[in-house]
Amino acid sequence: MKLEAELGARLFDRLPRSAKLTVFGKAFLPKAERILRELDEAKTELRDMSGNEKGEVVVGIIPTIAAYLLPKLLKDFTLQHPLITIKVMEDITSTLVQRLHEGTIDIAIVALPIAGNELACVELFEENFYAVLPEKHRLAKLASLSLAELDCEPFLLLKDGHCFRDSVIAACRKAKMLPSVVFESGQFATILAMVSAGLGVSAVPAMAVQPKPGCKFIPISGKHSTRKIGMVTSRHHYQSRAQRLLMKQMREACGDPGHRL
Repeated sequence: MKLEAELGARLFDRLPRSAKLTVFGKAFLPKAERILRELDEAKTELRDMSGNEKGEVVVGIIPTIAAYLLPKLLKDFTLQHPLITIKVMEDITSTLVQRLHEGTIDIAIVALPIAGNELACVELFEENFYAVLPEKHRLAKLASLSLAELDCEPFLLLKDGHCFRDSVIAACRKAKMLPSVVFESGQFATILAMVSAGLGVSAVPAMAVQPKPGCKFIPISGKHSTRKIGMVTSRHHYQSRAQRLLMKQMREACGDPGHRL
């Protein structure tokens, strides 16, 4: 009510057991949220000036990376910096980029490139794609294969929205073939189970190659059958000491010199 009096506008319609934003309230809300974020950043900056290694970092990561990259990395980081809290949000790339702009996450770990002058990207590593075939598939004994050799095969892929699906389809197009998608899932585990049952073929990034009964993993040849993984941050948000420490550890763990794109 004090804020409403100062602004000269009613922000809420007060009902007997609830309150709703007015037109003025809806217009003011984004500005209030931005002010609160800037206040949090100012507090973090002052805390960093004291040299204390503590704070909170919110990391957004796509599902095709999270389970393979984070467990050991975060375990090692927590042991070295026990006063820093790491929160992880798993989601698709478009949602993570939006959250970066909003300031609700500090770092996004995604497949590059990511468009936008307001974002800064640091490449961590590049990895190859592997075909996943049923053990008794006619191509299962090959040391490597091309995407063209999988033309007309029934493909099992991740659902729309997952950037790895987009990467595979883009690689297929460059190989002048279009995968015949017969099944879609949001999880590699489901896809691998279907491949094991002989219901089709698929592709996974190198980090997802693990022993799986009934499946044969074969490297896919060709310069386009790779993806680059990197960290993305907003150029407009303050990077806390805790965030910088985590990013440094990620670069070192992935063996990348930290070249800024």
